[in-house]
Amino acid sequence: MTDTREKEIVLTGITTTGTPHLGNYVGAIRPAIEASRDPNVKPFYFLADYHALIKCQEPARIKQSTLEIAATWLALGLDTDNAVFYRQSDVPEITELAWILSCVTAKGLMNRAHAYKAAVQENLDKGEKDPDKGITMGLYCYPILMAADILLFKANKVPVGKDQIQHIEMARDIAARFNHIYGRYFVLPEAVIQEETAVLLGLDGRKMSKSYDNTIPIFAREKRLRKLIMKIKTNSLPPEAPKDPDTCTLFSIYQAFATKEEVEALRKRYQEGIAWGEMKQLLFEYINAHIKDARARYEALIQHPERIEQVLRQGGERAREVARPFMREIREAVGIAPLA
Repeated sequence: MTDTREKEIVLTGITTTGTPHLGNYVGAIRPAIEASRDPNVKPFYFLADYHALIKCQEPARIKQSTLEIAATWLALGLDTDNAVFYRQSDVPEITELAWILSCVTAKGLMNRAHAYKAAVQENLDKGEKDPDKGITMGLYCYPILMAADILLFKANKVPVGKDQIQHIEMARDIAARFNHIYGRYFVLPEAVIQEETAVLLGLDGRKMSKSYDNTIPIFAREKRLRKLIMKIKTNSLPPEAPKDPDTCTLFSIYQAFATKEEVEALRKRYQEGIAWGEMKQLLFEYINAHIKDARARYEALIQHPERIEQVLRQGGERAREVARPFMREIREAVGIAPLA
């Protein structure tokens, strides 16, 4: 059985609904891969394919996204010897625990979930007679499944964005309720908000997000990468005019990848005047060089999905080495156990 007791357990889920982009890399993937190499941490990273079903009912998209995300993390150097990298659906104990937790979770707690309240408000704003129109039980019970993801592996820390803090608080509430009824079984997780994490701007100057359709895929091929970077919006200042790097999307992307010395050197060029075409070409060449080797590994993995499948299945088995014995304890606690 995998021994995780002496290490801090950190858990992160990645929803399988899109193609990883540079914003994902800077904000979540890069720090997670660095953490995967920390010998003092036991990371659990999973592809949240059951969560994906809440928003996406396109089977081909979920399957393709699973392939692309797994290939991305592996190509970028995830340490799968230290980190447990698995597919949520390969660990049936997660959904079993979600049901058990649902039996101690107050409906009122779920009524207060931000995503549910936002969906209800959207219906009310549209003048719908039924405030729950189109809202599935998947969306409504999402916080319980997320709690199961976290509590099953006794995660100490869960890195999340500010919009996910409530879900960690709910997981704590659910765990505390279970512990109160049945005894202390669950660790109360803590949300880790990384304030210093860079937020990358997209093609239109807004936060890079698939919901805005303004993303640059991490492993876009050279021609497409250059084309996308050339589309980034800039102002109409002439080449010789001094420019403000702190309000420039091109500079913000460069800054997320470059060294401090490189950033300061480019900042001076902005003050002296730099043509937007020149800056876009500079950014393309820099990003392309940065990801070139990883892109080659990614494309090789995409061509051989059986290699990715093998890694995920091995990760799933490692996850179940932790999950199975703990679920036996949970079943025993609630009275579901052999009679003799």
